[in-house]
Amino acid sequence: MSKSPVPTPHIGAQVGDIAETVLLPGDPLRAKFIAENFLEDVTEYNTVRGMYGYTGYYKGKRISVQGSGMGIPSIGIYSFELIHFYGVKNLIRIGSAGALSDKLDLYDIVIGMGACTDSNFASQYNLPGTYAPIASYDLVSKAVEVAKEQGTDVHVGNILSSDVFYSDQGFEDLKSWKKMGVMCVEMEAAGLYMNAARAGVNALAILTISDCPLEGKATSSHERQVAFTKMMEIALNLA
Repeated sequence: MSKSPVPTPHIGAQVGDIAETVLLPGDPLRAKFIAENFLEDVTEYNTVRGMYGYTGYYKGKRISVQGSGMGIPSIGIYSFELIHFYGVKNLIRIGSAGALSDKLDLYDIVIGMGACTDSNFASQYNLPGTYAPIASYDLVSKAVEVAKEQGTDVHVGNILSSDVFYSDQGFEDLKSWKKMGVMCVEMEAAGLYMNAARAGVNALAILTISDCPLEGKATSSHERQVAFTKMMEIALNLA
């Protein structure tokens, strides 16, 4: 694929407007919340499609936050453009997830070391087998260390990036992943990890448990937007 000029079709920024480290919340309003509550000297560089993007400073370090939407196709577009057209080197998804493991409850934090998926996103690479999307070890180890310094408990392990939110099979598919030790389900990390691996840059997903689908527990949409601050603080300290 040839490189296109900037601004891109989805990001209205110029070269240099975006930091080398970008936080990627799925919800653009979470990006806005982070910019307004954690960053200093903030510039809004994107409003295209209502997918807000901001660059500012956190503890003196330049960092950007960009909404990425829902699902692998959406984060696939935003992460690709950030990497290839804006020179981003560290991409950190900060999102919500549904707990599968009995060890997880609402508001617990999960670091996705690996990301299983039912998506066919990897088929574009024409690999002679099954690819295993994983996070960048440097970001995983640093996130764990930051969490310890903050006194925040985190769970590190395998997650699921699903293409389906409302499955025709109900929760039966999730139970199958659970028996393999998969901790939680979300919809983006595997695509992010693959884009980053192909480009030789770093990626990580830090997730907050927003619901426990097998138990019928859930947080509100407002809570998912503004209350997951521990996850945000871990990610911000990775810049």
